[in-house]
Amino acid sequence: MAQTAAWEPVPRSRTFELVLGRIEEQILAGNLHVGDRLPPERELVELLGVSRAAVREALRVLEAQGVLRSRVGTGPASGSVIAAMPSEGLSRLLRLHIALANFPHGDVAEARATLERSSARLAAERATEADLARMREPLLRMDQQGLAPEEFNDFDTAFHVAVAEAGGNRLVADMTIAVRNAVRHTLLSAFRRLPDWEAVATRLRAEHHGVYDAIAAGDSERAGDLVEAHIRGFHEDVVHGVLDAPRTAPDPAERTRPAPEPAPGPGRGPGPVPGPD
Repeated sequence: MAQTAAWEPVPRSRTFELVLGRIEEQILAGNLHVGDRLPPERELVELLGVSRAAVREALRVLEAQGVLRSRVGTGPASGSVIAAMPSEGLSRLLRLHIALANFPHGDVAEARATLERSSARLAAERATEADLARMREPLLRMDQQGLAPEEFNDFDTAFHVAVAEAGGNRLVADMTIAVRNAVRHTLLSAFRRLPDWEAVATRLRAEHHGVYDAIAAGDSERAGDLVEAHIRGFHEDVVHGVLDAPRTAPDPAERTRPAPEPAPGPGRGPGPVPGPD
């Protein structure tokens, strides 16, 4: 268990956040490791000079983030235990922060291109037959004609995730997955507004197959170049070109207004008098 000498009382303003900070300090200082138990609630209250409610709120936050795992009971395995943060927990946090920050499309494209270029290069160097099979499955599903944008996007995402995981760098893969999932709804919005969805789907299929072929051939430079060109081109031509373009559809309010009556002209009487609504 962690040594209690390093614990110090915290100021009482924004108490639960400061309790979080103290626990984070213990982790960063190497005093707490995966599998270690935190001191019991009552002891933390005394060590930090805060209320039990503040301690409980901080522990709830850390448990929701996947940093802590609570074990019920009174034995040596009970209490709040430091957990290895699962990849999905990190991805979820990154995804929410990226989505809430509302980054410009150009920033998202730059981040995706940088991360996925690295992932593709690593995948070309390290992918196993099992990794390649995981990439082929969504590729084959994407090749089906007549897929709705939602279905196509799910297979598209699965392909990019398989490439990221094949690279073998867990942090790069998790960041890649988080960014990709964070822009899912943005991509769907762009797909739905495309004037020719099938043409774009055909282009994306060809680009995905090119990336896969380079990875399967072990050509890391080509795999990186192709996936970067794919992402930058897609964001520039589809996301930026569609979502940032002014809408051409009429305003719904315009559709509800009655058309103006034609002005009287030679041989034409006045227009009809509208009746009561």
